[in-house]
Amino acid sequence: MKKLDQYRGCLIGGAAGDALGYAVEFHSHSDIICQYGPQGITEYELCGGVAEISDDTQMTLFTATGLLTAAASGMAQGIMGGYPSAINYSYGDWYRTQTERYPLDGERHYSWLVNVPELFHCQAPGNTCLSAIESPAFGTIEQPINDSKGCGGVMRVAPIGLYFDGTLCSLEEIDRIGAEAAALTHGHPLGYIPAAALVHIIHLLVHKGRTLRDAVSDMQCSIRQQFAQTAYVQDFLEQMDRAVALSQTDTSDLEAIQQLGEGWVAEETLAIAVYCALKYEDDFDRALIASVNHSGDSDSTGAVTGNILGAYLGLEGIPRKYLDNLELREVILEVAGDLCRECRMTEYGGSCDGVWDEKYVKMTYKPSKR
Repeated sequence: MKKLDQYRGCLIGGAAGDALGYAVEFHSHSDIICQYGPQGITEYELCGGVAEISDDTQMTLFTATGLLTAAASGMAQGIMGGYPSAINYSYGDWYRTQTERYPLDGERHYSWLVNVPELFHCQAPGNTCLSAIESPAFGTIEQPINDSKGCGGVMRVAPIGLYFDGTLCSLEEIDRIGAEAAALTHGHPLGYIPAAALVHIIHLLVHKGRTLRDAVSDMQCSIRQQFAQTAYVQDFLEQMDRAVALSQTDTSDLEAIQQLGEGWVAEETLAIAVYCALKYEDDFDRALIASVNHSGDSDSTGAVTGNILGAYLGLEGIPRKYLDNLELREVILEVAGDLCRECRMTEYGGSCDGVWDEKYVKMTYKPSKR
């Protein structure tokens, strides 16, 4: 049975890590300590009373609506162009939120999120994502669009691990969708393999009830098999081994993270997140604080840590301070609920839910102000 609490925990957890880390992205550790004290940043830094999310959470939401729009289209028309393709169209709408003003014109949209004015805030979007989505062609594993292994692929794919429960696709197929979703914009194997790995972990936590350590171990075995013929897979596995080993030592968080990297590239982002989640698997607060207080891509390492531990602990395991003032909290919760409930369509027919039809068929839905 699906647990809505874990869906909510995964997406809210990711947004919380994103928002906590966004305030110190691009800051050195010494600057963070100087500004926030010896423990670093431990509370949201508010802007106009809001803990702002970055492009990490924005793109995560557009990943989710891409999945759901693909499912709705497949049910209504009996055909489906493929999940990565639908996600790519949804990213096209995200691109417009970063380059145009609200409201958009009357052209066809692929995500109802274009009706959310707050998503038109340009929150340091990655240049690789922007340039790849702007391109008329989109990348695949077989035909990469570039050679980037930046973390822009892994930081947005958590909804894929949530959405698929294993009834329609095998776990290998689900992992592949995660990899292909990252390869839309990041063509290096180390740009898309970590995305498959994150999807794998989240799926096992939410749908199979696995422990965090078992999920990580299973992921390592699966990635070794699935990508056996792919360049750099051994480098990825060694990085994961390093993260797991460090989580079992008394090494300080800062020193451990320094050994894993800064998180600007995908394998480092996931390694830091795995380390923090394993080290503090029962303490969301300590894990999140550790994940962002370093000289690196703090919002992405925070976001992926929050995705993993939020999926594991559920929303109930996230301290209240991370819900209060979180930008777009209600929208995030709404999308999590949609992923959990799945497609509300009858095969070859219309929607049995008017709101669902507005969201994933007409794309006219506008969330109410709360």
